[in-house]
Amino acid sequence: MSTAEPTAARRDEKLAYERNKLHKRLLRLAGEAIGDFGMIGAGDRVMVCLSGGKDSYALLDLLLTLRARAPVAFDIVAVNLDQKQPGFPADVLPRYLESLGAPFHIENQDTYSVVRRVIPEGRTMCSLCSRLRRGILYRVADELGATRIALGHHRDDILETFFLNLFFGGKLKAMPPKLVSDDGRHVVIRPLAYVKEEDLAAYAQWRRFPIIPCNLCGSQENLKRREIKQLMREWEKRFPGRVENVYAALGRLTPSHLMDRTHFDFAGLRATGEPMPEGDIAFDPDPAFER
Repeated sequence: MSTAEPTAARRDEKLAYERNKLHKRLLRLAGEAIGDFGMIGAGDRVMVCLSGGKDSYALLDLLLTLRARAPVAFDIVAVNLDQKQPGFPADVLPRYLESLGAPFHIENQDTYSVVRRVIPEGRTMCSLCSRLRRGILYRVADELGATRIALGHHRDDILETFFLNLFFGGKLKAMPPKLVSDDGRHVVIRPLAYVKEEDLAAYAQWRRFPIIPCNLCGSQENLKRREIKQLMREWEKRFPGRVENVYAALGRLTPSHLMDRTHFDFAGLRATGEPMPEGDIAFDPDPAFER
């Protein structure tokens, strides 16, 4: 036996180990998010919005596994909105979903022509495209009897949205893991809220999902979100852990130490003579800042 054979065998064994570890981590993080935010309950019918990108493929894949292991029964139906983009390979998703044996629905709506007609050349199309897509998916959810609408947004999407709102909108706002839709009729969930994008990219490469690129908005350059993504990459490279700390802060809000009068009654605040855990002691130096 040549020395190359054991080396190749060890390499394959290591790869299998890393993939198994990745799969377990993704399942654990998705399961934790679902549990922490009460995303899915017994009898729910979850409509998984499948775009053809790595994130939504991973979302469907993980939810199918979690459904088989869950202590409660729930249904899954995958839905793709074919927006009639030129060159869109309409056969890819149906063929993939048929191979899974998963229930699915393809909704055909020409939003591409609408966006091209309304948005001037060179302007960002994402906002209008998103609104049109959202309205259609809400209607489809009604028609399919879905009680949950699952989107493939991940941890990095949530952080990018937070910084977009902070830097360009002047708001402390991000993507919540769970929300009620604008029309008040649907519950939208993001089971990948705890998952890093880099893990999803590795998982998609391993699973060989048939990725379909977005030729409508994905090809546009100089989007603000791209700027934020680059900023986060630079931070992570220069200051490891900074991005993770910002993400953790989204779940550790102290309204009494901000300035939103609608979420804390500053005008009615009075001294009671009782100790206040969130009083001015919060301004004492934090040992974490001195490392």
